[in-house]
Amino acid sequence: MELHALKSASGARKGKKRVARGHGSGWGKTAGRGHKGQKSRSGYTRKPGFEGGQMPLNRRLPKRGFYHEKRYPLAEINLDVLESAFNDGDEITVETLREARIIKTARGGVKVLGRGEIKKRLNLKVQAVSASARVKVEQAGGAVEIVGMLSGDTAAE
Repeated sequence: MELHALKSASGARKGKKRVARGHGSGWGKTAGRGHKGQKSRSGYTRKPGFEGGQMPLNRRLPKRGFYHEKRYPLAEINLDVLESAFNDGDEITVETLREARIIKTARGGVKVLGRGEIKKRLNLKVQAVSASARVKVEQAGGAVEIVGMLSGDTAAE
């Protein structure tokens, strides 16, 4: 036995069906496409969602809601993350959080949430803060200042 003599077992490889090659083949005349009509023609492709001329489902259903181009979700950060990443007396802004690689995007801004304990005096300048987080920061001697939302035009992604 040599490589050039290798051959598939009989019946293992099925030949391609050759339609429209005469009546004797059993697939002559209309070649299995039925009689006339759009789908019998060569080059026919149906667009996704096409329903034969009937009003398609995506046009029958009503439109709802809208997409606001300049609305971005707030990045959420918990107090335990800030406690471990910053020193006593640090000022925390969106820029310092991005430099510390705690958040990825500056669009929309940052919301501080109240998970964990905090013992350091931190000065927060963020877009939003939960009630429990505000209480914990102020009890630790820190301050919370709410600044305006960041627009997508000025912030880098």
